[in-house]
Amino acid sequence: MEALFHTLTYLVIGLATLLIGAVLFSITTKMSERKQILEEANTAAAIKLGGKMLGLAIVIWAAAQYSLNVVDYCLWSVFGLAAQILSYWIVEHLLFPKISLAKKVEEGNKAVAILLFMISVSVGLIIAGSLSYDAVYEMLQNQ
Repeated sequence: MEALFHTLTYLVIGLATLLIGAVLFSITTKMSERKQILEEANTAAAIKLGGKMLGLAIVIWAAAQYSLNVVDYCLWSVFGLAAQILSYWIVEHLLFPKISLAKKVEEGNKAVAILLFMISVSVGLIIAGSLSYDAVYEMLQNQ
């Protein structure tokens, strides 16, 4: 019964973080992804948002796998969310300073959307790989 409670706790936290991420991704974007996807049927916007969600889900998964406890899990999940937002900002403002990638996606540019998708997934994988706790393993082995 304790395992079920633990699983449900992690599931609820993970889904909540993913939902909060979707909201924050929309707030930090220069366009309304919700409108673009639901009203305009903009495939590029769906690809871009899907990449952000997948990248964040990868981090949440790794946080669940490697966290020491629920607080640790929450902290790493929030860190992953912040890193996803920061990575988009870096790409938008530092790598392509004279181009509005959000505008390109709003115009339906699937190439830009796929690039942003891949960047989000790549950042998620890098963060997930960085969450391996050598110190945790050592501590657990010494107990």
